[in-house]
Amino acid sequence: MNKMPSKAQSLIIGISGGIDSSVSSTLSAMTGIKTIVLSMPIKQKSSQHDLSLKHQEWLVKNFDNVEAHTINLDKLFETFESTLSNFDSELGMANSRARIRMTTLYQVAAANKGIVVGTGNKVEDFGVGFYTKYGDGGVDISPIADCNKSEVWEIGKSINILQEIIDAAPTDGLWDDGRTDEGQLGLKYKELEEAMNNVNSINREKYEKIRKINLHKMEPIPVCKIPN
Repeated sequence: MNKMPSKAQSLIIGISGGIDSSVSSTLSAMTGIKTIVLSMPIKQKSSQHDLSLKHQEWLVKNFDNVEAHTINLDKLFETFESTLSNFDSELGMANSRARIRMTTLYQVAAANKGIVVGTGNKVEDFGVGFYTKYGDGGVDISPIADCNKSEVWEIGKSINILQEIIDAAPTDGLWDDGRTDEGQLGLKYKELEEAMNNVNSINREKYEKIRKINLHKMEPIPVCKIPN
């Protein structure tokens, strides 16, 4: 049975060194509630992981209520990958990284009477569905899910997120080659945001195509109805 504390005693959030998780974790820390931030590398590019560690250090330095941990999931993922070698799928394994991280967050939340904080923005979560179902989409609260990507960057500047993180190319950190979000989506977030909010955008057709593919993540799970 899935029971969540009636009143959370802690906020648990995964950080990646990206702007979304940096803003979400900082906003969590600003509540004054015990905030546990986890960096969870899985075969991570050092440049990405370094930003995550720098943000961890910045949070701990600036907020007394922050507890930071680095949980290396390489061996766990390697075991998962080898166990399922007969069912190999590059995309499946990329999504499994996100789901292993989600499971880790909920274990830490259970041990600290906490809830898991999401890091998705409005363009990702409700525009093009650029997240892993039951991975980074598996959360209890979503502090920036009503913010466009441009607004997240502005918030980041206003709360003094490290400039390196603000300037970094957005990436989901799920691939060995370190591919960026733009490389996967084919559009920059500025273009996606404009297309989402403007039906006459030159990129509207591309936006709609991406959205259609991922719509199953954003709609309610289909239920087989039993006729009366």
